[in-house]
Amino acid sequence: MRLSVGAETVDVTIGEDTPATRDFVSMLPMTLTLEEFNGREKIADLPRELEWEGSPGSDPEDGDLIFFVPWGNIGFYYDADGIGYSDQTIHLGTYDATEAELARFEGQETRVEVVD
Repeated sequence: MRLSVGAETVDVTIGEDTPATRDFVSMLPMTLTLEEFNGREKIADLPRELEWEGSPGSDPEDGDLIFFVPWGNIGFYYDADGIGYSDQTIHLGTYDATEAELARFEGQETRVEVVD
């Protein structure tokens, strides 16, 4: 999957096959707006809640794309130190970008689509 705004891109590798990852991919392509949250992640609201039941929780790490069940949004962690395991944090995939690279997408209409 790829995030893009103009020439700026970040590729995301979708994680293991779970109800949440399948439903997330089924929503693509879509447009999201990322915003900073708590000095740890960039978050975005989805057009609808993911079907996540049956998906395992996770212990997020830097570079993880997650779905946060209570708020129904996704997050791109860049500082997950000390977060710990939660059954309400569903792993969707991984990415390789710095916080500064992710910051280029903040407040922008960001295209999210499947790529080969």
